[in-house]
Amino acid sequence: MNEFDNQITDSGLYSLQIDTLQLNLGAYCNQECNHCHISASPHRTELMSWHIMQSTLDVLEKIDCKLIDLTGGAPELNPNFRRFVSALHKAGHNIQERTNLTALLEPAMQDMPEFLKKHQVALTASLPCYLETNVNAQRGSGVYAKSITALKKLNALGYGTDPELPLNLVYNPGGAQLPAEQSKLEADYRRELSERFGITFSHLLTIANMPIGRFKTVLYRKNETESYGQRLKKSFNPKTIDKLMCRYQISIGWDGSLYDCDFNLALGMPVNHGAPDHIKRFDYTALAKRKIVTGNHCFGCTAGCGSSCAGVLVTVT
Repeated sequence: MNEFDNQITDSGLYSLQIDTLQLNLGAYCNQECNHCHISASPHRTELMSWHIMQSTLDVLEKIDCKLIDLTGGAPELNPNFRRFVSALHKAGHNIQERTNLTALLEPAMQDMPEFLKKHQVALTASLPCYLETNVNAQRGSGVYAKSITALKKLNALGYGTDPELPLNLVYNPGGAQLPAEQSKLEADYRRELSERFGITFSHLLTIANMPIGRFKTVLYRKNETESYGQRLKKSFNPKTIDKLMCRYQISIGWDGSLYDCDFNLALGMPVNHGAPDHIKRFDYTALAKRKIVTGNHCFGCTAGCGSSCAGVLVTVT
């Protein structure tokens, strides 16, 4: 047993149901951000094939899933992205995509915002700060300006203003600290983005940096690996356990392997304890009650107010 298991229960952590199917469409990305947990970049070649996407569509015909969550990398840069989204939309699924915003400005992506609107894809967009200096330091020179351009284009289409077109922004700290209070940060984002650019959005989601992937390398270079790990452990909040995203979803890797979450995917830790570990062997009954694979990185999701793909888990610590 790892330290996290010792912290929660003698019997381990178990799934409660599967509301969300999250698919990582690949590690290829047009950016190379310091905090990226899967170390995505323009140099990565891993991409989900249509074969795996079709297997997922076959599974979805047999189960009732509330949300299909598409992530990456830059998921829209997968060559099969449009075909897959079209098939999901035709089948009546609720779709969400996690975009880095700048991918929408790539040469072949100029009409992507219109495509997303047509297929009613909800967007969760990374904008780790409302200040240009902070964003560029974390994500690369010029990224902030491109992100603002993309947000304006999305607003013009109704994203962030039309209730049917949600546009959520994602904040994560620039360094080895926990996010500030989500509601206060959201107010700051609304004020700054509105006053400076006339930009509106639906909600702000705050997510803690996980001590894995490229951020782990950043911690090592700054000699903060141990101190950040201890900060997460000391901030453990047992109230977050019932709401952990791994208890309500399954993540599908680009090769079809199944994971409890995208962080476990980044670490190469597929579902285990007897549960099927590939989309070809998907068994809802077994997976919905599976024992979750945990590690010390799980303290990142349970620190403070908690952290998940949907933001904080609890409002008080």
